[in-house]
Amino acid sequence: MSASTRPPLTVGVVGAGRVGAVLGAALSRAGHHVVAAAGVSAATRSRIAELLPAAVNRPADEVARAATDLLLLAVPDDALGTVVAGLADTGALRPGQVVAHTSGAHGLAVLGPAAAVGARPLALHPAMTFTGTPADLANLPGISYGVTTPPALRPFATRLVADLDGVPEWVAESDRPLYHAALAHGANHLVTLVNEATDRLREAGVGQPEKVLGPLLRAALENALRLGDAALTGPVSRGDAGTVARHLDRLAQVAPESVPGYLALARRTADRAIDAGRLRPVDAVSLLEVLADRQRGPAFAAGEAPA
Repeated sequence: MSASTRPPLTVGVVGAGRVGAVLGAALSRAGHHVVAAAGVSAATRSRIAELLPAAVNRPADEVARAATDLLLLAVPDDALGTVVAGLADTGALRPGQVVAHTSGAHGLAVLGPAAAVGARPLALHPAMTFTGTPADLANLPGISYGVTTPPALRPFATRLVADLDGVPEWVAESDRPLYHAALAHGANHLVTLVNEATDRLREAGVGQPEKVLGPLLRAALENALRLGDAALTGPVSRGDAGTVARHLDRLAQVAPESVPGYLALARRTADRAIDAGRLRPVDAVSLLEVLADRQRGPAFAAGEAPA
């Protein structure tokens, strides 16, 4: 049910960075009252002014006291435990107040100090990448939120995700690290992979690599999401050992830092292609030998015997 048919929440945001400021703005747009936000850097103060104009910029403990209904903690994973413990120790948290964090890796355990003083814990992770600008708001409708919560808080969490125009994915406490690893592996490493490919194309003399990669990568992503491993194409899935060896030879000359990543992904691609029936084991022998030799080092790749 939307905020328009329920009493609005009084909300505070601690950590008004890329994620916190945007989610705060989305809650405000849904009709909730974001009354305070914490941020000390120039970039954070600018985000608060732009995305949360009705919120006063206050220290974290004052934000927590002002957030009578919902306190949103959008701080780095490694700082989250310290922030929660500090707020609990200063008496800034109160019974009945919902304390939610946006970390993908953490579940409810990190909110133990808040729960100990009677606050209600909620892990609420948006499966989206953020720039911390108003443009992010257009990306929120329909995204998933990894939610971990006590059973009694499920209705509240469902309402909150609906107000954010999202879809809840209920994640068990023990599965939070795996859930987050999957998202980081897929999204963060994709950025690295795309930029690696862009750099190598530029080194190959391509003036506008993004124009070459754009259509190819969009099609590959859509095919992978739709077809799974059946979307695999290219030399590894065909067992073209000679082509892969030439790739590795040239990468070793131009960008040796890219060789380990290429080897790891090529080996994992080969394994998945074999498991999916895309690559026959007999056709993979030479390819796997090339990858194993290069993994052991240039002397083996050149055919030298070990000492």
